[in-house]
Amino acid sequence: MALNFNKAEFVRSAGTPKDFLRDGLPQFAFAGRSNVGKSSVINRLVGRKNMAYVGASPGKTTHINYFKIDQRAYLVDLPGYGYAKVSQAEKERWAKLMETYFQQESESITTGVLIVDIRHKPTANDLTMHDWFRQSGCPEIIVANKLDKLKKREIEPAIALIRETLELTDEDVLIPFSAEKGDGKDELIRVLMNACE
Repeated sequence: MALNFNKAEFVRSAGTPKDFLRDGLPQFAFAGRSNVGKSSVINRLVGRKNMAYVGASPGKTTHINYFKIDQRAYLVDLPGYGYAKVSQAEKERWAKLMETYFQQESESITTGVLIVDIRHKPTANDLTMHDWFRQSGCPEIIVANKLDKLKKREIEPAIALIRETLELTDEDVLIPFSAEKGDGKDELIRVLMNACE
């Protein structure tokens, strides 16, 4: 299915499960830790600077945000996990919200997009998220963001470390990506469109 990612609109912010969208359209669920550049990746995909909120401090996505693409699919921006300086109660609310989303919406999630930082070994939280996608049978794309921060010679070892830590096979999709410069954008769009077919 060809999707025009430039035709994107914000639809809804879900703070509780009753606000989840259930209209049968495919959903691409974007997950990643708070400062990994998840919103920047979404903004790069849709060709807009401020479509998904980019906070000066990590952890600004506190709800599940739905962006409709070409009237035919959703990019779903999930709350970032990890670093956000928020209360324990708020962290627990996010965790519960995400857990409920994954339990109730597993039929709707066409593809999981796990965003990791290419400069670092995936965290325990990244592994938990990755395991959820695996166990649920949901196809997963690993996006290794912040490619522009590495020197050329550092790229291969960084990718090898991510592959090894997440125990990826040759069939698993890992896309080196730069939200800053746009590297990997075309490949990610192609893989997402293939997932809809």
